[in-house]
Amino acid sequence: MARNNDMPELEPEDVIEDELDEPRRFKVLMHNDDYTTMEFVVEVLKRVFHKNEAEANLIMMNIHKNGVGLCGIYTAEIAETKVSLVHSMAHGKGYPLKCTMEEV
Repeated sequence: MARNNDMPELEPEDVIEDELDEPRRFKVLMHNDDYTTMEFVVEVLKRVFHKNEAEANLIMMNIHKNGVGLCGIYTAEIAETKVSLVHSMAHGKGYPLKCTMEEV
């Protein structure tokens, strides 16, 4: 292969590796209300957050007892999508289920 004399040849010690920042992470939280059924919350946790039955029930009870529960930790875009999916599912069933995200 011909060498381009206009370009200096780089030695390995001359190559600077860029440090990549970790993407910001966000907690997705579900909030308790007096109208959304426990069964619906479990369904949402299984469908949107891919929790198994036991995990979904544990998180649902945490939401019920403490007023809020952690559904997962994700990058911004994924967290936003999951919050939107929860609100869409809840709205479709007529529930006021609140789901939020906050930076870790």
